Amino acid sequence: MRENDFPERLQWRPDPITLDEKVAEAKKKLLESIKRSVYVYRVDCGGCNGCEIEIFSTITAVFDAERFGIKVVPSPRHADVLLYTGAMTRSMREPAIRAYNAAPDPKIVMSYGACGCTGGIFHDNYCVWGGTDPILPVDVYVPGCPPSPPATIYGFATALGILDQKLHASHHVAPADEQVMLPFPMIPYKVRTAFEREARRMSGYYYGKQIVDEFMLALMKDRTDALGAADRLISEETDTRKRAVFMDLKALLMSKVVQE
Repeated sequence: MRENDFPERLQWRPDPITLDEKVAEAKKKLLESIKRSVYVYRVDCGGCNGCEIEIFSTITAVFDAERFGIKVVPSPRHADVLLYTGAMTRSMREPAIRAYNAAPDPKIVMSYGACGCTGGIFHDNYCVWGGTDPILPVDVYVPGCPPSPPATIYGFATALGILDQKLHASHHVAPADEQVMLPFPMIPYKVRTAFEREARRMSGYYYGKQIVDEFMLALMKDRTDALGAADRLISEETDTRKRAVFMDLKALLMSKVVQE
């Protein structure tokens, strides 16, 4: 009996693997911006060869890092990413620097494994400088002893993002007469700084900055009644955690009004 003689419902069909829309969009954008594969050159500065085994596992068929356009090259002159493994031994310092200088700009330096990141168990050895960063500027750290292939691919993905930023970096040189406008100039500097520190202490650096900007914007809109503006902001807020931060900032505002 041939395979096609079985009923369709009894025949097994593999499900195709599809990328998430966001992942596919990010991959397309990256490929459009870089427009080629990314070349990696590995420099062993004095390791036990455990990291190399995991790197080779990453680029072979099981994990297949080349599907992301990541290729290992035999010369640093062709490399976009320099992958440093092992502790930085004194005898490998000069070869490591020569490899770095031979790679064309812009280039990414990855410090791979516990020894590459910190020197590992050899950090206080008489012939070891430590990790990679005492000698070279490191962009990406991949910790582990040794790092797993998924962690390695994640490190490569991070390096791809940094490489994209370096390829399209823009530098602004301010002219002599350029001035930066201060945010919320009507609020005294010491009061504004106290608000920002308190909001970031309660909600983190990024989200706290968003909350304190909203709070100070409300104060700026009603300059005649700052406490009333804070009360209205608190009463209109539906997020209890955000409201708690607003209430804390109002208490700080009242203390500043009394003191100053």
